[in-house]
Amino acid sequence: MKTVNKMCPNITRIYNIGKSHQGLKLYAVEISDNPGEHEVGEPEFRYIAGAHGNEVLGRELILLLMQFMCQEYLAGNPRIVHLIEDTRIHLLPSVNPDGYDKAYKAGSELGGWSLGRWTQDGIDINNNFPDLNSLLWESEDQKKSKRKVPNHHIPIPDWYLSENATVAVETRAIIAWMEKIPFVLGGNLQGGELVVAYPYDMVRSLWKTQDYTPTPDDHVFRWLAYSYASTHRLMTDARRRACINDFSYLHTNCFELSIYVGCDKYPHESELPEEWENNRESLIVFMEQVHRGIKGIVKDTHGRGIPNAIISVEGVNHDIRT
Repeated sequence: MKTVNKMCPNITRIYNIGKSHQGLKLYAVEISDNPGEHEVGEPEFRYIAGAHGNEVLGRELILLLMQFMCQEYLAGNPRIVHLIEDTRIHLLPSVNPDGYDKAYKAGSELGGWSLGRWTQDGIDINNNFPDLNSLLWESEDQKKSKRKVPNHHIPIPDWYLSENATVAVETRAIIAWMEKIPFVLGGNLQGGELVVAYPYDMVRSLWKTQDYTPTPDDHVFRWLAYSYASTHRLMTDARRRACINDFSYLHTNCFELSIYVGCDKYPHESELPEEWENNRESLIVFMEQVHRGIKGIVKDTHGRGIPNAIISVEGVNHDIRT
């Protein structure tokens, strides 16, 4: 990360979103033509990896991606230059550095399925986010209830915010990051499979676990999943459980997918060039999807921008905010 920042100081910035249970900083790299600034009309994108510390491939792909973008920008590649000039990109390669440290010390052969998967205090970050789905669905099922739940930006329950709640410090850091930066699109890179998972990951009924539970924006999520899977050299799309996606969709404006980038969670170093070639085009194409849709500024009668204006689309029961 430091090497990339040194090579491309004008378009990169290193920052951290918080610390792990053992005090390791959660470092991210921002890539933009104006690092550190949110520009009106320029969408915010994020890739994260390493929520399961022993799923190393996603971490390495993000590190390779930031190197690639820096090198191609310096080389004048018009596709990459355009992407960097029109997008604010955030790359967070290791959400669970404590778990990664355990897996790294054991190595790819001896680590096994679980060593390093969870945080230092034994929490699975991917499934550690508040269940906002149930709040929304219960409100929809009880239409006459006085307790109304919005269809977007659903507040986090008070119990989850208490100090005694079983919430990893890493999870709290991610949520604070989500709330601070108005992300539009995100990808959560994982390992162990070759699929793309998109919301809703939860189902309405525990007795119907095989039921497909689409979001109001199902057609958008299907396209986003297809955009990655169809440009990957080996992948086909599918759906799996990963509650961070649902939380991101219901609590913020961000459409997030879980992208399982390889069957081997901890491949050998010699395999990384091939895995990079498998995923490179998909990683770029997925980022480019952040520019799909309608863009604009909501203004008052005096021409001033209106923050937190609710945008509703007829036929889509999920609003967004400016």
